[in-house]
Amino acid sequence: MRFSTKAIHAGQAPDISTGAAIPPLYLSTIYEYETPGETKAGFEYARYGSPTRAALETCLAALENAPENCPALCFSSGMAAIDATLRLLRPGERLLIADETYGGVYKLAEDLIRPMGVDVAYFDATDLGALAAALTPRTRLVWLESPSNPLLKITDLSAAAIVAHAAGSLVAVDSTFATPYFQNPLDLGIDLVMHSSTKYLGGHTDLLGGVLVTRDLALRRRLYEIQKATGAVAAPFDCWLTLRGVKTLAARMRLHEENAILIARFLRDHPRVVRVDYPGLPDFPQYALAARQMRGFGGMVTFEVDGGETVARGIMQKTRVFLMAVSLGGVESIISYPALMSHATVPRAERLKRGITDGLIRLSVGLEDPADLLADLEEAMR
Repeated sequence: MRFSTKAIHAGQAPDISTGAAIPPLYLSTIYEYETPGETKAGFEYARYGSPTRAALETCLAALENAPENCPALCFSSGMAAIDATLRLLRPGERLLIADETYGGVYKLAEDLIRPMGVDVAYFDATDLGALAAALTPRTRLVWLESPSNPLLKITDLSAAAIVAHAAGSLVAVDSTFATPYFQNPLDLGIDLVMHSSTKYLGGHTDLLGGVLVTRDLALRRRLYEIQKATGAVAAPFDCWLTLRGVKTLAARMRLHEENAILIARFLRDHPRVVRVDYPGLPDFPQYALAARQMRGFGGMVTFEVDGGETVARGIMQKTRVFLMAVSLGGVESIISYPALMSHATVPRAERLKRGITDGLIRLSVGLEDPADLLADLEEAMR
């Protein structure tokens, strides 16, 4: 089956007992045993699993081309999924993190993982030489983000996996911005894929969730035991909403991309804009890599305005269609300020070193009429 068909049908067969076309929402926390130690259908307690969660895990694994016997793992949030991944590490082992990632990853690594005795280091994920130089015999995990947040940098996932695997390290990637519609990292040799399902997978700004997908059954078992122990599981209703959202993922991502390209071109030609970061622009430094590695360029656009924080604040406070808020990936367009929102936890000096300046604005381009979006930005920047 192709993508759109899998999104609508994988894990979502009509209900056996009633014939209902939509998988039921199972809110039960407990399930009856057949005999002591033997369940009726493999479910016993909501923290361990539920039919609704299982349906979503089957669907998302199919969208990432994971084996049928290796379903995804659905967590209570994207950060919960990342936390479970980083808990694979033990004191004395080394964690390498791409130097441009979501600010919450930086905070988690510095405040919780490093104090556990894990050696945390950062590297430029666009430079394979930097990755090779940072790898040591103690490196157990390389954490990537492609496209990255907020500058949309692209990592050569196939090449990075080869380099890291040669050193004996696992490789994980946050693929939230790309979604499974535009990118399948497992097919490129990546060991573990993470999505914040709060974003594009759900698509309607009404749920919280995170996902991990792998081809490796042993790795999945380790992560499942961590998930059971910590209890960071996706609630049934959030899973049900995500299943509903995924059904329209292909159609939504095509329109997100169409609108984003128009916005990126408009910003590129605007006199108040210093630079535009969007992988779909031919002058984007990694355009060729993005075109080769992905099937589309996504709905995120970042740009820097001349005049720094003062001008950036003024623009964001004047938009009427773009909602000034955190998060991304919903049907509505969102304008945000990385310095005080997504990357507020990153020290200013570190943030500036990464290129996240005081004049940087991030757009999650939604599904509104593009003429209204362009008019809104033009008026706000006048």
